[in-house]
Amino acid sequence: MPNLEKVFVETLKVIEKSKEQIYDIADNARSEGDRVKKELLSIQGQVVATIDKTDSLEQLEKIARRRLMEVSRNYQKYSEEEMRDAYEKARELQVELGTLRERENQLKLRRNELERTLRKMQNTVEKAESLMTQVSVVLDYLGGNLKKLNNQLAVVNQKRYFAPKIIQAQEEERKRVAREIHDGPAQSMANVVLRTEICEQLMDSDQEAARMELRELRNIVRHSLQDVRRIIFDLRPMALDDLGLIPALLRYLETLKDRYRIPIEVICNEQKRRLNPLYEIAIYRVVQEAVQNTIKHAHANKIVVRLEMDEKYITVQVSDDGVGFEYEEYIQEPRAESYGLVGMKERLDIIGGQMTIKSQVGKGTEILAILPLD
Repeated sequence: MPNLEKVFVETLKVIEKSKEQIYDIADNARSEGDRVKKELLSIQGQVVATIDKTDSLEQLEKIARRRLMEVSRNYQKYSEEEMRDAYEKARELQVELGTLRERENQLKLRRNELERTLRKMQNTVEKAESLMTQVSVVLDYLGGNLKKLNNQLAVVNQKRYFAPKIIQAQEEERKRVAREIHDGPAQSMANVVLRTEICEQLMDSDQEAARMELRELRNIVRHSLQDVRRIIFDLRPMALDDLGLIPALLRYLETLKDRYRIPIEVICNEQKRRLNPLYEIAIYRVVQEAVQNTIKHAHANKIVVRLEMDEKYITVQVSDDGVGFEYEEYIQEPRAESYGLVGMKERLDIIGGQMTIKSQVGKGTEILAILPLD
């Protein structure tokens, strides 16, 4: 009987884990669907605008061709300069019209691709939600005694309490990533498209200028690739999974020291101990946000990161000698840059930790986070 109960409990755990995985699939598909929908609306608008522009340009190009035909038939009535102007005007409009038609075709192809992707995402969400309902029915059936029902209600209440915080933290992280991509790689890619069009126009007329544009294009792509790699690293540092919390933090802080030329002292009493992955990423993000805030806003001459671990707690302290701020006023009237501090506190609250911030104008800032390891 005990073995049967153990099998029963383990089966419930596996089903519950499967349900969470299905939920993740649905959530990811829903998020990707929202992103695709936004991009599709943008592309559709660009297609309409491009078609309108093409129609207008076609009219101008017809007028230019008629003008050229008129000048060619009656060449004795027109000067050489007038004939050359008519030819160049017609040629420029033909080149511009060809470029615009090619852009229209590319936009239509992208639009069709996005429409197919959106249908797939919506289909995935529908199937995942249906499967989640079926799995929930199975869980309710298998765990259908009163005690388990009470436990489930407690879990539901806990999820209802934490859900807004989790959603808010997710949304803030998405906003941050969206801003970084928009301000970095997205702008670079737009510049790449523009310079590519310039290169196409220069290839026949000025090859040296075209080569210079291509060299500049290569530099833009290289910088964009560096930005993408940095964003990927910020999203999930691989060293955290491979080496653990302390080695990953040491590597990250060493990178910041080299990049920003600011002294960062690290003090820790444990280097090899591995923690629950949820705790490791929470502490890593707290240190990351705290140090980045200091570099951006504090104008500090030195940063000290202290980590101490014992059997029950891990304590993290990030302090600096920067300009400081009035914390109470800062929280009461939050600005865009204060969301990082709020996000750090909420991240620790979710897993039972605490965070305090001490700061005064002209006296630096100290951030202290304490996380129970039980």
